[in-house]
Amino acid sequence: MKTPAYVDLKAWDHAYVWHPFTQMQDWLDEDPVVIARGAGNYLIDVQGRRYLDGVSSLWCNTHGHARPELNAAITEQLDQIAHSTMLGLSNIPATVLAKRLVELTPARLSRVFYSDAGATAVEIALKLAYQYWQLKRQPQKVKFASLVEAYHGDTLGAIGVGYSELFHHYYRPILPDTIRLSPPHVFRFYRGLSEAAALAAAQDEAQRILAAHHPEIAALIVEPLMQGAAGMWAHPVAYLQTLRELATRYDILLICDEVATGFGRTGRMFACEHAAVEPDLLCVAKGLTGGYLPLAATLSSEEIFSAFLAPYDEFKTFFHGHTYTGNPLACAAALASLDIFEHDRVLDRVAPRIAQLHQRLQTEFAGLACVADIRQWGMMVGIELMRDPQQGIAYEPHEKIGARVIAEARKHGVIIRPLGGVIILMPPLSITESELTRLLDVTYEAIQTVTGEGR
Repeated sequence: MKTPAYVDLKAWDHAYVWHPFTQMQDWLDEDPVVIARGAGNYLIDVQGRRYLDGVSSLWCNTHGHARPELNAAITEQLDQIAHSTMLGLSNIPATVLAKRLVELTPARLSRVFYSDAGATAVEIALKLAYQYWQLKRQPQKVKFASLVEAYHGDTLGAIGVGYSELFHHYYRPILPDTIRLSPPHVFRFYRGLSEAAALAAAQDEAQRILAAHHPEIAALIVEPLMQGAAGMWAHPVAYLQTLRELATRYDILLICDEVATGFGRTGRMFACEHAAVEPDLLCVAKGLTGGYLPLAATLSSEEIFSAFLAPYDEFKTFFHGHTYTGNPLACAAALASLDIFEHDRVLDRVAPRIAQLHQRLQTEFAGLACVADIRQWGMMVGIELMRDPQQGIAYEPHEKIGARVIAEARKHGVIIRPLGGVIILMPPLSITESELTRLLDVTYEAIQTVTGEGR
């Protein structure tokens, strides 16, 4: 296809496209960046400008853009078949990938149910957990527990267990009654306490709440170690271990939502590995295909799977599925991505970049007067900006502090994203030392410029 002129693309975008998580009134006043292609860790727009991809194209790109091995795997599969249904049939890539995922994930997990996005993986986990208890003749287990300001996607069920006041307040009247636990996040919930004291307080609260409500709780769902869309709220390993222990004690299923944290983002293949925690259900997406094609999976224990086995006329079947479930092209990409992890020793190679991030953040960014808090797990970073961190005074929404910082960074060829006043950095695992230096340099200077600290 011949690339249309930028003036036409801009006009068509403004006339026809409704962008996600975007105030379109603002967007229609802007000149949009229209991406034409990618190369390595860079995005290239239709006008030939190059941008370092500092957020992995929304936290999903793992090995860089236009990676030859991934392109070849998709092309090879395309020559065979692009799609066939998983309802009553199977296909080669989906079958092989299921085996690989079971071998890769914690030992408790033995079955793979495919879908198309992180939110659908979560919806499936919730439905499986609910139906499991119905099949086990415990019909009172109809509620879910989750963390305050959790984010598990934007479909209604996912909002119900997630819920961000900023994103989801309009839908509150139609959401289920979810039981909330306060995470051990010092900056938000336990100001003035040490990290150890905050952890103890959060553990005590979790114990009290789950002890009181466990007869009605089907599952507890958590983003292990890092609550991404809350603003990168980091948790200590011991908190996840406590939640696993409590879930086991009180007969509650544990769902780990690793849509964002999975596939190397925290320095391990899965975040729950840091805590040696085995969930009953595991949700993965984003990095599953290396960020190339939409694919998600919900992994379950054999115990959960077995509860659904029965003669058809007992109606214990899990009646759920999507048109593109287990798409062969996406599964082929996922298999190629897992091969890259293995052959390139990705987790070993990213360790120095994690250390580089930590060193720069703590020695430079932490010294900026507007930086209230820095949170990092592996390659996941949140830099919280406030007008007066000492007094806890945030920037006003109309100041658009995060949006202004990313606009300044974009002028210098770096793409990053904010969550309100939190600047998010989550580059591809393939980022080089010099590229990471550039990402940090530009981000630092953008914060200085916008907040006036560079004057």
